[in-house]
Amino acid sequence: MTSSLVRHRIPLACALAIAVTVVGVKALRREAARPALVWYGNAVHPYIAEVRSGVEAFARDTGTPVHCTVGQEWTQDNQNVNVEALSTQGYRGFSLYPGDPAGANALFRLLRSRDQKVVVYGAEPALPTPALFTVATDVKKSAMIAAEELIRLMGGRGRILNLLEAVTDVNTRKRDEGLREVVAQHPGVEIVQTLSDMMQMGEATTKIQSALAARAEQIDGMIATGFNPTVAAASLLTEWHKDPRHKRIRFIGIDTHPTTLDAIRDGAIDATVAQNPFGHGYVSCALLRLLDEGWTPLQEYQFIDAGLLIVNRTNVNTYADAVRQITDRILIDMKSEYLAPPQPGMPRP
Repeated sequence: MTSSLVRHRIPLACALAIAVTVVGVKALRREAARPALVWYGNAVHPYIAEVRSGVEAFARDTGTPVHCTVGQEWTQDNQNVNVEALSTQGYRGFSLYPGDPAGANALFRLLRSRDQKVVVYGAEPALPTPALFTVATDVKKSAMIAAEELIRLMGGRGRILNLLEAVTDVNTRKRDEGLREVVAQHPGVEIVQTLSDMMQMGEATTKIQSALAARAEQIDGMIATGFNPTVAAASLLTEWHKDPRHKRIRFIGIDTHPTTLDAIRDGAIDATVAQNPFGHGYVSCALLRLLDEGWTPLQEYQFIDAGLLIVNRTNVNTYADAVRQITDRILIDMKSEYLAPPQPGMPRP
């Protein structure tokens, strides 16, 4: 081998080594920059938007990056496709709403098999579940509390129009079950009609309006356990109660859309149930960060009740602070009530 050839090959080898090193460093930097956590919203929906606000607040408050993404359809199949793709990209924790209470567990098992943690928000999956936590409203309990309040407003007797949002959603089914259990305990109360499948505001308005036109005299109270029927009913009852010829229809809904709150302030409707979607997002991500840091659950699976509050004219302007305090209490108690600290010498991810 000539000295000239050696002189040319040595710089070439050095250049190749440097290039490989640069590529490797860039890859490591990309990996380091990638958030460890993913929050996934099933589809565009006001509830999902409120949950995401809690996730984003968590990221700001703690400096923890969270990859946020929203699916195209509120189905388990769509969630499976999107989340399985994300699971191949190095994320270590997922905050997920189950598209289907039973079907979601197959996805959760896949993630756990890849050593990826799962915290569920918003709705409890079928038990047993591979998920470590659920952060959600106790939806059946909340519907029962709302039903008792409505019956009290009705004077302990009367006929109820039952307004459901999506009967395919696990929470809708649980809420309907809770309402019916309460009604069964009151001999003077009955459900005169149930309207369902109101995932869009337009269809909710049309269905409720038709029910009022057909049988208003048979309706003493209305209960809505979904966002869209609540807002639609609040708008309709605001106009309904402006006419002194119309009978007073008692109403309690769910969530805190401005239309609903304005109707409460005006006395057009009686109350709504404030959930804690902000806490669903914030707490689920706080749990994932602690799990990623090596904290371990005290039990194989734990349900964390994110709380609720009945909002009426007495607290409509102050309820938000009370709900935020519920989130703060959960965060303060999280390490002592739900988790065990990392063991000394435990390797970090």
